[in-house]
Amino acid sequence: MQKKWHFDISYLLFAMIALLLFQQMWTASQQIAVTPYSEFLDLLHAGKIADVQVSDGDVRATLKAPLPDGKKSIYAVRVDEAMAHDLDAAKVKFTGTVKNTWISTLLSWVVPVAIFFAFWSFLSRRMGQGLGSVMSIGQSKARVFAETDIKTGFADVAGVDEAKEELREIVAFLKDPATYGRLGAHIPKGILLVGPPGTGKTLLARAVAGEAGVPFFSINGSEFVEMFVGVGAARVRDLFVQARTNAPSIIFIDELDALGRARGLSALGGGGNDEKEQTLNQLLSELDGFDPSVGVVLLAATNRPEVLDPALLRAGRFDRQISVDRPDKVGRVEILNVHIKKIKPDADADPARIAALTPGFTGADLANLVNEAAMLATRRGAQTVSLNDFVAAVERVVAGPEKKKRLLNPAERRLVAFHEMGHAIVAMALPGADPVKKVSIIPRGFGALGYTMQMPLEDRYLMTRSELVDRMTVLLGGRAAEMAIIHEATTGAADDLQRATEIARAMVSRYGMTPRIGQASFSAERPRYLDIPGISPLSSDASDETNAEIDKAIVDLIGNAFDRAARILELCAGVHSSAAENLLERETFGEDELAPIRDAVRSLVANQSAFAAGAEA
Repeated sequence: MQKKWHFDISYLLFAMIALLLFQQMWTASQQIAVTPYSEFLDLLHAGKIADVQVSDGDVRATLKAPLPDGKKSIYAVRVDEAMAHDLDAAKVKFTGTVKNTWISTLLSWVVPVAIFFAFWSFLSRRMGQGLGSVMSIGQSKARVFAETDIKTGFADVAGVDEAKEELREIVAFLKDPATYGRLGAHIPKGILLVGPPGTGKTLLARAVAGEAGVPFFSINGSEFVEMFVGVGAARVRDLFVQARTNAPSIIFIDELDALGRARGLSALGGGGNDEKEQTLNQLLSELDGFDPSVGVVLLAATNRPEVLDPALLRAGRFDRQISVDRPDKVGRVEILNVHIKKIKPDADADPARIAALTPGFTGADLANLVNEAAMLATRRGAQTVSLNDFVAAVERVVAGPEKKKRLLNPAERRLVAFHEMGHAIVAMALPGADPVKKVSIIPRGFGALGYTMQMPLEDRYLMTRSELVDRMTVLLGGRAAEMAIIHEATTGAADDLQRATEIARAMVSRYGMTPRIGQASFSAERPRYLDIPGISPLSSDASDETNAEIDKAIVDLIGNAFDRAARILELCAGVHSSAAENLLERETFGEDELAPIRDAVRSLVANQSAFAAGAEA
């Protein structure tokens, strides 16, 4: 990444010193060595001067023969009016000349100034700003796209049908305001697109501009804020002036939370002189004086609406909030159809099967997945991109790239095989667990020595207590396998323990799923919008006694899940051992290799109701 330069007063001082030095050198270069007038008279009386040219204030004499130092002419300053008589007496031809000095005078002033501005421009570019930006610091930095520049339409956006339907009304208002306003309705002043990163909020905004065929002003929220107080407010004013001049038009502010964060929440308590607050105040003022009939629509996008200022979200400013969530399976199929058109897929590359492997993926994730699959197919010299390439791409995105050159000693490699098969066998034994698709002991990513891939059969939005217990049990299957093989714990289960603890803490302090705590929520940290909630280790809303009870309940849940996983592996010890030894040779098990292992495990636990119910206290 290119280094960003910042303004420093030393740059200006250096430029001024360089200008003075240049002027001094220029003046010195224009000075002429002057011969003393006495020597000039001696040469004149000696008859060594051929002719003389007299100008205003000085004399140039051409010699009949060069002097010993090689000079063929000398310069002197006329000091008395009797010079003409002396020249006439010596019979030396002399003439008068008029010196044209306007060019040298002009150059002596213009050249230093030009060099100064060229140097200043060079420094400005090195600081990441053009010379013009210094003179126009208050002007908007929005990138303007004309109607013909935007080729994106709603056909290029998939998986967000609800959001597209709401935005079609905006396009209709921009195209035909008279028809859609015949009952007195007016176009919303502001529309806020809310959703996780990568769900296509910016793409939707461009599609609205492309469908409406109007100029599109795009700017990031952070580009309003500068080190100089008042610059951001000036840029907001200039942006709205440009949009009104080019109406009908669309203003799109990406990452609105960088500009519209709630006032008074800074480390120093905020205040009216804060640059961000002044910029936000100016935006609020522009929205208040915003006339929808002008034909200017303000679109904004954020993935953190909970930090926005309430004054910005009230009706009359941002009139409409549109949720752009992660796509479901149908939406993922539509998104994959859009991106697969750009590559050469094989006949078995069914978007529906690929979508089933990618629950929770956003549009950006799916675009990256298609590109990764195409790169993997290219790397192996294939002519088309097959389903196996997509599966490998999913593994690469989820678990990280393979590290085949990372060699493990035989004892560690054997322990990893038993660890991963411990996860797989526990998952196969529990009907509420996600199906196991692949098991591998090839190291991946940043430290993963193996992995067990589970994929849900469908998108899930709610989970029961028994399903969460099953998930913890599967996570602790690796640690249970280690204890069964070497009878002591290793560091390989660190990530499993962390994830299991997070589930247990959420069950106790957020979901009210334990009798010890009851139907109460004590999560200290509020969940972020459309994001995985973070639960703090200690609840600030509870007493010390309640926090102690929460810790005990968490330990009990994890302990019960571990004991349950250990009982399953004890029951399936023979299958576990033979499958792990086979995995050592094969390194990877796919669905075909896992099918007989799954059948054997289920036949062993068919009559074990304690494993199937998952309802221990």
